Amino acid sequence: MSAGPTGNTGRADRTDRTDRTDPASYELDPTIADRLRRNDAGLVPAVVQERSTGDVLMLAWMDDHALAHTIATRKGTYWSRSRKEYWVKGETSGHLQYVHEVRLDCDGDTILVTVDQTGGACHTGNHTCFDADRLLADRDA
Repeated sequence: MSAGPTGNTGRADRTDRTDRTDPASYELDPTIADRLRRNDAGLVPAVVQERSTGDVLMLAWMDDHALAHTIATRKGTYWSRSRKEYWVKGETSGHLQYVHEVRLDCDGDTILVTVDQTGGACHTGNHTCFDADRLLADRDA
């Protein structure tokens, strides 16, 4: 599977593909795709936030197919830059993300995904990917 913009749509086009488990088979609504500003690899950063706490859980990357799959299934779906493949958060670990809301920032170059997180969001098992290494602490803490 390759990453990159394909001019897809926010709802899944279910007429031309048969494998509905493959994120690459989902097409992004052109009205959404036209608003995205992708990097040279065709990706947009996705900030994932926990709905109940407001905690930032992780930063991941989406292409048009991953975004379309996320919107259609409400499952956090991302593009792995290291493995060069799609991954649905929790598909193997059981640490699922139920997506409540997806927003595009004012520049169209960052996506905010608001989720209910089951288990740790980080591949280390931590609640967030930002638990371990604090570079500057709050003065009042």
